[in-house]
Amino acid sequence: MTDRQRRKEDPEEIEWHDACAIDDVSPGMGLAVTVAHEQIAIVRTQSGLFAALSNFDPFSKAYVIARGIVGEQAGMPKIASPIYEQSFYLETGECLEDRHVQLAVFPIRVLGGRIQIALAARVRTP
Repeated sequence: MTDRQRRKEDPEEIEWHDACAIDDVSPGMGLAVTVAHEQIAIVRTQSGLFAALSNFDPFSKAYVIARGIVGEQAGMPKIASPIYEQSFYLETGECLEDRHVQLAVFPIRVLGGRIQIALAARVRTP
């Protein structure tokens, strides 16, 4: 995980959620998971980098990002939507074709052979 993948939130403000086993995500592929009612695309590059982004494609309005084509552009890992083929950088979620569009990016870690995703902590009422 790079520094760009880490959120600048206080560790007390995030919660880690189990998403899947590391072997569930093949190199060069994505996997759609639901974590705390959030559809997330977990992507694994051929070089072994893991990323977690929103699975919602803002152009087609479908939850399909995990089924996209994983590759690189300008030396940075990306995924291209399988519908209209817009590409998004894995580390920032920024759309390469329209810099005004960005997918949500979630902190991700591997612990004990499992992939975990961090989401903002929910407010708890007493």
